[in-house]
Amino acid sequence: MTIEFRKDYTWSMVVPTSMGGRLTPVSGQPVHSSKTFNLQATSAESNVASVSSYLGLPVKVLTTFVKGSPIARFIKDDLAGRHIDYEAKEVEQGGPWGYRHQFNIADSGSGSRGPRVHNDRAGEVGRTLNVKDFDLDRIFGTEGVQIVHLSGLIGALSPETGKFCLEVAKSAKKHGTRISFDLNHRASFWKGREAELHDIFSQIAGIADILVGNEEDFQLCLDIEGPQAGGESLADKIDSFKVMINNVKKAYPNASVFATTLRQVVSANSHLWGAIMSEGDNWHVVEPRQITVLDRIGGGDGFVGGMLYAILAGWEPQKWVQFGWATGALVTTLLTDYAQPADEDQIWSIWQGNARVKR
Repeated sequence: MTIEFRKDYTWSMVVPTSMGGRLTPVSGQPVHSSKTFNLQATSAESNVASVSSYLGLPVKVLTTFVKGSPIARFIKDDLAGRHIDYEAKEVEQGGPWGYRHQFNIADSGSGSRGPRVHNDRAGEVGRTLNVKDFDLDRIFGTEGVQIVHLSGLIGALSPETGKFCLEVAKSAKKHGTRISFDLNHRASFWKGREAELHDIFSQIAGIADILVGNEEDFQLCLDIEGPQAGGESLADKIDSFKVMINNVKKAYPNASVFATTLRQVVSANSHLWGAIMSEGDNWHVVEPRQITVLDRIGGGDGFVGGMLYAILAGWEPQKWVQFGWATGALVTTLLTDYAQPADEDQIWSIWQGNARVKR
């Protein structure tokens, strides 16, 4: 199958996001044992967009910044370095106990010691994302967008961001933009808001063209019956995902592409990495292969970013999941939690298992 896109467009991809920082100890050490940390700008959604931006496509993020904040300046400069444009509301900090950019503090793990991530999101300015702060008719109508990528992380941040994501999806649909939705269920975000968020997520999923998530995401976000996730072999996960997606297709017939990654952790530095994708009536499976991992954070975002780039490139569907798999594998070799591909050939070399030196 092929996915048709707008021919008149300014942006290949637009992503709403809440930007923040990630602090990572050097040399794979635990947080509590470290005195030296690397700082990078981060968000799951900008991680997805980075694949397309590094490979030359025009990309924009919709976000919020704390006005006058040096962290906001750091993030803006980082996005520019990633070739990502941005449109943002500048929000007054409101004093030392006001708004700020969120941080996650994470060690990468090493060997038998797994990674640990601590999220510090109090006062997160991204929770103020509001549809009133953006001219969606201009962005999706006048300028034009091929794909908008939405994440359940942003949709569940606050009541305002949930409404924002839904209005973004509706505007995208009205103007012929394809919608990608990664469900990304987080139990702590949903606590006490299950009915509200189920309604919003169901509406977005109902008009989405591409849905990403594992069995648990589909069950907890959309109430789709299916096998329980956890404990099964990777082969069982493939079978259970197929069962789940067949149920999702009946409930959400607008979507034509469904995907998830498959991961088995051997150690912090060695994973079995696979993927499965459905397009139309066809299944495409990447049987799990062993990959060497420097830092696992962002591998799933890399997969989605690579898959969306391949879809935008107009390749045959089999290559969508292959390129996504290889882009996710690339991310796990980097200290950043987003892919920085040198070119398409670097990704395809990973897919082919070719790690020989290139001179």
